[in-house]
Amino acid sequence: MTVRIVQPLLRARGGADSGRVGFVELFYDLVFVFAITQLSHTLLAHLDLGGAWKTAFLLVAVWWSWIYTAWALNWLNPDSAPVRLMLFALMFTGLLMSASIPDAFGARGLAFACAYTAMQVGRTAFALWCMQREGSEGRRRNFQRILAWLVLSAGFWIAGGLQADGLRWACWLVAMGLELLGPLLRFRTPGLGATPTSDWDVDGGHLAERCGLFVIIALGESLLVTGATFAGEAWSVDRFPAFATAVLASIAMWWIYFDTGAVRGHHRIAHADDPGRVARVAYTYLHLLIVAGILVSAVGDELVLAHPGHATDAGIAAILGGPVVYLLGVGLFKWVTNSRRWPPASHLAGLLAFAAVAPAAFAHAFGALELAILSTAILVVVAVWENIALRAGTAGRPATPDGSAT
Repeated sequence: MTVRIVQPLLRARGGADSGRVGFVELFYDLVFVFAITQLSHTLLAHLDLGGAWKTAFLLVAVWWSWIYTAWALNWLNPDSAPVRLMLFALMFTGLLMSASIPDAFGARGLAFACAYTAMQVGRTAFALWCMQREGSEGRRRNFQRILAWLVLSAGFWIAGGLQADGLRWACWLVAMGLELLGPLLRFRTPGLGATPTSDWDVDGGHLAERCGLFVIIALGESLLVTGATFAGEAWSVDRFPAFATAVLASIAMWWIYFDTGAVRGHHRIAHADDPGRVARVAYTYLHLLIVAGILVSAVGDELVLAHPGHATDAGIAAILGGPVVYLLGVGLFKWVTNSRRWPPASHLAGLLAFAAVAPAAFAHAFGALELAILSTAILVVVAVWENIALRAGTAGRPATPDGSAT
């Protein structure tokens, strides 16, 4: 006789595997490898101020659709068949959304808007259904408020998809403003009030790991772009150092985030009295800067590999701007997830170094490859500086669970 085990819709809390990232979550993330690739190619094809604004806007939408799913999966059980089916439906609509990215402000605007809102509203409605069956009153109210905000923004998304470029911008800016403002206002809704951050009883370790995996996705896309561009170009004396510089920059970015920052952030949110408050700032908002920095850096690497001798002003902005945004994002993340008065000194010094290089760079004092080498050197110095400072600061003192010293 076969015993059929029915999995609960919600995760059990407190067990050894309660915050485990499921394989289906990793499978779902593959959609966003494609999304990040679409964004980098879109920016490369429209490397001007207008293209940068549009790509930044679309990146926020892509990140927002992913991070909302990460939050939902913090409560929903990925081993449950209904939850898995929901994720597969999100994958389908996510691929449609990603395929629409290059022409989202053109003929495929309505397709992008419909796919995006289907993900946002559909996921939240499903989570609310799960909470009504198994969740607490606080969680049910939380998802009722979130659903109300997303339904409101969905109207502007769809309306924008039906409009031409100028009106589309207006509608979509309102829609995105509502979605960005919602968590800051704790989804305050007439008749339902606002959600206390204590009701966002997230498993901090799970959310930290999920965001770290998305950073890996972005870095992986950067390496994919580097490898594909290098393979497609004629191999010459100046392209080999351009290739090595791009790979070294990706390694430095990995080191800056994962050597200590990700571990300490994981420990901080996992042991916080109010993990929802930490998750809202450190992981929901600040990680967007981190991902944006990696994406722009990938575009800069591709430009250097294709044209190592010369960079336009737009190319210079990409070569320098990507690492600057990345350092800013990681520095702020480390600041809010540690008991620091200021962001790390190494990161601030790195930002100052980029500020010092920028005037000469935009005066075209450097070739593209020379500028990429300078940029990568700054990232390497930041990584080594922080590593040495932390090791020196913790020498001879007992370690805490996050790897730091007491």
